[in-house]
Amino acid sequence: MISILVASFWDFFFWDLGFEIWDFVLCSGVLQRKRRCGKMERMNFRGVLIIALAVSWACSASAAGASRPNVLFICVDDLKPLLGCYGDKRIQSPNIDRLAQRGLLFERAYCNQAVCAPSRNALMTGVRPTTLGIYDLGTNFRLAAPDAVTLPQYFISHGYRAEGLGKILHVGHGNHEDPASCSVPHFGGRSIAYLLPENQAKQGLTREEALFANETDVAKLPRGAAYETADVNDNAYPDGQIADEAIRRLQAAKDKPSEPFFLAVGFLKPHLPFCAPKKYWDLYRRENFEVPSMQRPPEGAPAYAPTTWGELRQYSDIPQTGPLSGEQARTMIHGYHAAVSYMDAQLGRVVDALNRLELDSNTIIVLWGDHGWHLGDHGMWCKHTNYEEATRIPLLIAAPGVTRPGTRTRALVETVDLYPTLCELAGLPAPKNPQPLEGKSLAPVLKKPSSENKEAIFHVYPRNRKGDGAILGRAVRTSRYRLVEWKKPGAPAETAEFELYDYETDPAETKNLASAQPSVVRKLQSLLAAQPEAKPQMGKSEK
Repeated sequence: MISILVASFWDFFFWDLGFEIWDFVLCSGVLQRKRRCGKMERMNFRGVLIIALAVSWACSASAAGASRPNVLFICVDDLKPLLGCYGDKRIQSPNIDRLAQRGLLFERAYCNQAVCAPSRNALMTGVRPTTLGIYDLGTNFRLAAPDAVTLPQYFISHGYRAEGLGKILHVGHGNHEDPASCSVPHFGGRSIAYLLPENQAKQGLTREEALFANETDVAKLPRGAAYETADVNDNAYPDGQIADEAIRRLQAAKDKPSEPFFLAVGFLKPHLPFCAPKKYWDLYRRENFEVPSMQRPPEGAPAYAPTTWGELRQYSDIPQTGPLSGEQARTMIHGYHAAVSYMDAQLGRVVDALNRLELDSNTIIVLWGDHGWHLGDHGMWCKHTNYEEATRIPLLIAAPGVTRPGTRTRALVETVDLYPTLCELAGLPAPKNPQPLEGKSLAPVLKKPSSENKEAIFHVYPRNRKGDGAILGRAVRTSRYRLVEWKKPGAPAETAEFELYDYETDPAETKNLASAQPSVVRKLQSLLAAQPEAKPQMGKSEK
């Protein structure tokens, strides 16, 4: 009986709709219809019903478009999970902690490479660095994938207004923005910004300022300060200016309720140099910080696997070789904390504006750190490794109607999972891009945090091996282990060197267990072997 009624409705609706609308338009209104269509003494009720249904359908479609969720995507440069919501007792990150309370916190989230440009390429394209063949800072992803549809670009194609503020893609070292990924020109921000005269170059730029400004002849330029404490307002530094602009963009979005937005806000701190207003340094006492006791690389790790932290050595008062002194190390740890708290305050201003404008009930909020940071552990600083402190990232998602407040998950997640996740949360069709997505939607985990997302995640870091040249360290991370396979791309597996760490028995990565546990190595190696072979770094001749 139900099937007959459904069939009758579709027959009635589709076969008669066109004729009845046409008849009704020609004979608009009861009086005109009666006058011009004399055979009709009264309005055709079926025509009225059909017009009402059509108008109702059109209104519903319009309302559905207007109710599509907005996206506020917050990218933070060099932010590790050193946050109150991740269990740290000293850091002051009240606004990030408050954001964690409104959604889901991912305890086991990882980047796909622990350095800015490749990690952000993975976010924007949904494919891993090993697929693009880009592991450096200066190669733009469009050279490897000219037709790739980025995450915001995909939202633009479905009626969204996409805007980018601050650092979303890596800009500098020869790299640049992607105009196709924004509906309007990108609002930038200087990664290196000094306010105190003693920290500024007497003429021109410091070495790191020049690199981020895409200047090439930098070797003779002066090294800038690794940190700065200036008694200034928050918006004297770029992150405060980015927050100001984000608030303006949210206000503009409030005035255009029919146009959903994808607003990507890229905060620059805590990236070096640790420049933050004095009040954020004053939140901490330097003498209370302790230098990590583990001051050597893992026992048995290949000599090339650790980082020599050349990034930090580009700054003044930092030794060109050898370790930091205890006071220098405490200063760097203090500076990182101050920079995190400064950025946290700017994020809080933006989220408060979203709430004040009553946009929060229909806005998905994501906070993502592009990679972790070695803060003196293993005697290392900065990122640039395959170890836990460099690859583990903070990830928070608050999706109205999907996530439950204050929830946590131990599901394994990697950066490439965010592209399909946001598409599904926004109700967009599954992407069929020129670049097939390599991530997996986190929507099931958002709805049920106890569910598992995947068996393992994958990341990579390049190195040079003496006598062998450029090699790659492809890594697979499961809930318990990490295996790193070091070899040239395409080389036979038997040429590889391995690192294996067991995070149940050795969470501090004190010893490489690869030679002691060959059966675990074989099992994890099979997971790597099931992945496509990594491409070598895109060469100059290919650019």
